[in-house]
Amino acid sequence: MNYVIEDRITLEDVVKVAKGEKVEISQKAVERINNSRRKVEKLLSSDKAMYGINTGFGALATVKISKEEIDDLQSNLVRSHSVGVGPILDEESTRAMMLLRAFSLSRGYSGVKIETVNQIIEFLNRGVTPVVPSQGSVGSSGDLAPLAHVALAMMGEGDVIYHGKVMDASKVLEIEGLKPLKYSAKEGLALTNGTQAMTAILALVLYDSKVLFENSLITASISIDALKGSTTPFDPRIHELRPYEGQRYVASRIMEYLAGSEIRASHINCSKVQDAYSLRAIPQVLGAVKDTLDYVERQLDIEMNAVTDNPLVFEDEVLSGGNFHGEPMAFAADFLGIALSELGNITERRIDRLVNPLVSGLPPFLADGKAGLNSGLMMWQYTAASLVSENKVLSHPASVDSIPTSAYQEDHVSMGTIAAVKSRKIFENVSKIIAIEAMIASKGVRYHLPLRTGKKIEPLVDLINSKVKYSQRDHYMGKEFEEILIMVKNENMRGMIE
Repeated sequence: MNYVIEDRITLEDVVKVAKGEKVEISQKAVERINNSRRKVEKLLSSDKAMYGINTGFGALATVKISKEEIDDLQSNLVRSHSVGVGPILDEESTRAMMLLRAFSLSRGYSGVKIETVNQIIEFLNRGVTPVVPSQGSVGSSGDLAPLAHVALAMMGEGDVIYHGKVMDASKVLEIEGLKPLKYSAKEGLALTNGTQAMTAILALVLYDSKVLFENSLITASISIDALKGSTTPFDPRIHELRPYEGQRYVASRIMEYLAGSEIRASHINCSKVQDAYSLRAIPQVLGAVKDTLDYVERQLDIEMNAVTDNPLVFEDEVLSGGNFHGEPMAFAADFLGIALSELGNITERRIDRLVNPLVSGLPPFLADGKAGLNSGLMMWQYTAASLVSENKVLSHPASVDSIPTSAYQEDHVSMGTIAAVKSRKIFENVSKIIAIEAMIASKGVRYHLPLRTGKKIEPLVDLINSKVKYSQRDHYMGKEFEEILIMVKNENMRGMIE
C-alpha cells in the first residue's frame, strides 16, 4: 500500500517511505499546489519586489531581477547552493528528506508547479536517490545545501544513487524516461529553503532509538538478575510519589520482565540493603530518557507537518518570515543525543559490575577455564567505556553555536543538521553498548543455574547465549557480537517475549 500525500504525515509514514514504500499524491493536495502556483504567477504581473521571486537571495535581497532572468535565477540558486561536502547521507535519510519536502510543498504555500512535486515522487518511486553530502548546512535558512543537492539532481545535474551505484543524474533520468526540470519563479528557493534534512535525519534516529530503548529495558532486567539485584526499587508505590510518565513506565516494564524469577526468589530475604544506582535508579534515569524521546517525537510531529520555506504565498501577497530556522529541531536533536548518551552511560556501569569480581558475586570477568590464562569478557567493558567517552564529546550541543552567514543578513543560525547527524553517531555507539550488556548479562545470569530468570525474558537469554560459542578458552567474538548487535536494534526483539 502506497503512502498518499494529503493532510498529515506521521513518523511511521516517513520510516516506511524511507525504507522503500512508494508514494502518490491526493487530488486535494494537487489542487492546493496548483492554486498556490496560480497566485505566484498572478503576483509576477506586478512590479512589486518579492523576496526570492524577483530579487536576489540573502544579503542580495535588495537586487531586483528582471522578468527575463527570473527563471535563470532559480536554477542558478540551486547550482550555487549545492556546496555540500563530506560523507554522503544514507539513502534512507535522503528519501525521508525528499518525502518531507514534497509534503511541505503540497500544503499549498510554496508556489511551485505540480510537475516539480511529481518529480520528487517519481524519484522516490523509481529508486532514484540524489547524492547528498552530509556536511554544509548551518540549519538556517533551513537546510540549504542538502536540499539544493536534491533539487540539482531533479534538474539532471549532479549525481544520484541508482541500483546501489553512484551515477550521473542526467544519465539516470534518460534511463528512466524522466525530463530534467526547468525551474520557474520561486521554485528553486522553495526547494532549498526548509528544515527537511535535519528533520528527516532526526526522525529516523528517533524511530530507531525508540526500538533500542525498549530493548534496553530487557537487557537491564537480565543484568539485574545476573547481579542478584532487588526488585523493590521498581515497586509502583515508589513511583506514584514522583509520577513522571517515563519513570512509571520503566519500573512497570522491569517488574513485568522479572516476574516469576527464581533467582530473585532465592535472595528475597538476603542481607544486602541497597543496590548500586545503576540498578536501583534505572526507573529514574531511563524514565527520563523515555520522557525525552516522547518530547522529541512531539516536536517532530509538529515540524514534519509544518511549512518551513520562505517566503510563503498567501491569498494576495508573499510574506517573508523565519519558519526555516531550525532551532526547534536543533534543540530536539541535542536533547536526544544527551538522553541516548545517558542511556549508554548507565548501561556501561552495569557492564562493569557484571565483569568486576569486587562487586559482581560472579566469576572474575565471567571467564571460563583456567583463571589467569583466560581473560573472559574483561575487555568488553573497555570497549563500552570507550564508546561512552566518545558519546560525551558528541553530546556537546550543536544548537548553542552560531556563526553568521550571508554578510550578516543571516546572523543567527541553528546548526540543527549537525545536531541531527551526531545524534545518529551517538545512537550507533549506544546500540553497541546495549549489545555488550545483552551478551554479558545473558552469560552472567546462567551462573545461577539451575535457577532461572523472569519467565518472559528466559527464552531470550537462551537465544542470546546461543549466538556465542562459549568454551573453556578465550576466542575471537567479533562476529558473534555483530549478531547480537543486530538483535538489539531490531524491533522484533521485544516481540519475541510478548
